[in-house]
Amino acid sequence: MKSLLSRLTAALPPGTVAVAGGTVVLGAASYVHLGVAGYSLSTEAVANVSVLWTIVMALGLGIFFPIEQELTRIVAARVVLGQGAAPVLRRATLLTSGILGTTLLLLALGAGPIADLLFHGDRGLVAALGGAFTGMAVCYLTRGVLAGLGRFGAYGTQLAVDGGLRIALAFGCAVSGLHSALAFSLVLAVAPVVATLITLPALLRAVEPGEEIAWRELTGGLGLLICSTLLSQVVVNAAVMSTKLLAPTDSVLIAALLNALVLARVPLFVFGSLQASLLGGLTAAYTAGDRAAFSAMLRRIGVVVGALGLLGGVPATVLGPWLIEVLFHAQPALGCLDFFLLSAGTVAYMFAMVLGQALMVFKRHNLQLLCWAIGTVVLIGITFAPGDVALRVTLAYALGSLATVLGMLAVLRLRFPGAAPGVTAGPGHKVAASPLGAGAVGE
Repeated sequence: MKSLLSRLTAALPPGTVAVAGGTVVLGAASYVHLGVAGYSLSTEAVANVSVLWTIVMALGLGIFFPIEQELTRIVAARVVLGQGAAPVLRRATLLTSGILGTTLLLLALGAGPIADLLFHGDRGLVAALGGAFTGMAVCYLTRGVLAGLGRFGAYGTQLAVDGGLRIALAFGCAVSGLHSALAFSLVLAVAPVVATLITLPALLRAVEPGEEIAWRELTGGLGLLICSTLLSQVVVNAAVMSTKLLAPTDSVLIAALLNALVLARVPLFVFGSLQASLLGGLTAAYTAGDRAAFSAMLRRIGVVVGALGLLGGVPATVLGPWLIEVLFHAQPALGCLDFFLLSAGTVAYMFAMVLGQALMVFKRHNLQLLCWAIGTVVLIGITFAPGDVALRVTLAYALGSLATVLGMLAVLRLRFPGAAPGVTAGPGHKVAASPLGAGAVGE
């Protein structure tokens, strides 16, 4: 058994184990943070924390995670070409600061209406939301450069420290008797900033001087990618926000839906560790013009996604109503059908992420955005149809994700490129696809 595990570990891309370990800690932190909040706060306060957590995971990730993706691609390409990453870090810091500053300005200008609409008038939670966005900005900026440089040890350490701090701070709030939604919300701001500061020396030691990067190279595909990511986050997180708008006084349902979503999305934590290797493999097959290998890889990952869906969805459907009461102290508000729809939506969402990777390999960012837009329209239409609120928002998640998948399948069938030639680095030389899945190195 030990020999088998060693062979499996050796077959993984470098850094996978470190990143996976950090991802597990960070993923567990979400459950612990929300669970401790559920046992420590009043129903209204839990609902406020639930809404803030959802906004951070939707808007924050949608705005700042694409920065990590673009930086990983750009820095990895420069490493292959022997160029230092210091100029990229400098300009990316300015770009990220500008995006963050704009976001914080909008929050400040709309603090009153936002607090009244989402947080029962508590402006302190709007400030905490700004702090959480700041934490996401600095961590995704640094993680993108670390991933591009192949510094996966520091990358995984940042994830683990971030998650560990969230767990420690959540228990600290509970033990100290801080029965405040603001205290539990500030955890999302403090943990990522501290984790970034701890791993910053490793990043600064790793970056080296190099040729300046053009702003166009840094921002060229970022807009479409941010839009696609934002829409994908709308689809996966809309249930809680929609319920807040449709039934603003039903704090029990709002908190239960967040807990149910966290439970139904367990397979996404496992799936996340597969994405980098998937994108790298698809890029290699596309660059080599090997359509058979490309299709076979998609089929294999489809089987994996289906298996993850069954392993996570069946227990969530059968035991979900009981589990959220035990784990998160949630009051009864959802049934097995709701958990089935949330689990089905998660499976469809993972398929959409896989197919979206394929569209990225083909540089069809615009078509990826179109498909997420279609899914979002379906989600909105079902959400605002008549009927029971819980049924509408869970069904909207499932069918919105499914519509995105069907759109991407149609696009891939109609637009599948012919054999893609390798990228020529010089006479008679081919440049291999980046192992990080950044596409042709010289792009």
